[in-house]
Amino acid sequence: MSEIFDNVKSDHDIFTKLVSIIPGFKGYVEMQDRRASDKLVRDQIADRFTQLEKRISEVQTQAISMGAIELLDQFESAAIKLRQFADRIRTAAYGYSPLFAAVKIKKEDLAVLYAYDLALMDKADGIAAAIDNAEASLGTEGITAALRHLTRLSQEAVDAFNHRSQVILEGVTEETPLPAAPALDPPMTYTELPAEGGEEEKKGLFGKIKDMLDGDDN
Repeated sequence: MSEIFDNVKSDHDIFTKLVSIIPGFKGYVEMQDRRASDKLVRDQIADRFTQLEKRISEVQTQAISMGAIELLDQFESAAIKLRQFADRIRTAAYGYSPLFAAVKIKKEDLAVLYAYDLALMDKADGIAAAIDNAEASLGTEGITAALRHLTRLSQEAVDAFNHRSQVILEGVTEETPLPAAPALDPPMTYTELPAEGGEEEKKGLFGKIKDMLDGDDN
């Protein structure tokens, strides 16, 4: 289990990155924040994938105007997958979850959940690039490979969300698959965060996250 945690934690501050791209995100340390944070993340991801589905439809229209009727089914298949995926993310309901109910979340669960949150954002960026590539490939021999790549990335996003749900419902186990570590640009660390006051003051949210990821149980 320590290897799982070390691989996910890496040298980057995933939580800080999530805060920077999801306004209002408070993380999962405080029990009263967990469901709200989960919904906030899911809504943000769902919005991204809804935009991607619309973008595919735009490229599909271009294909029609070029007379590439044979590509319509492939474009429509990708669009439907993203549309259904966005709806599923937005409406996911976990009912009773040990992760949401626990007074204190395990550091392994915390690290892997953050990693999947950021991985889904990262996959949305990858799909956006794949759609751009498909658009650029219209009218060329590369369009088939471009659409195949788009379909593969879409399925990877579905798989990542399934694994994220598994962490919420069951926690992290030795069999839990891990997402590829997203690139953080620029890399951020806790030392870059502004001080919250004197040493005697109660630790703020960032301090609590840091302690959990560093293994401080105090």
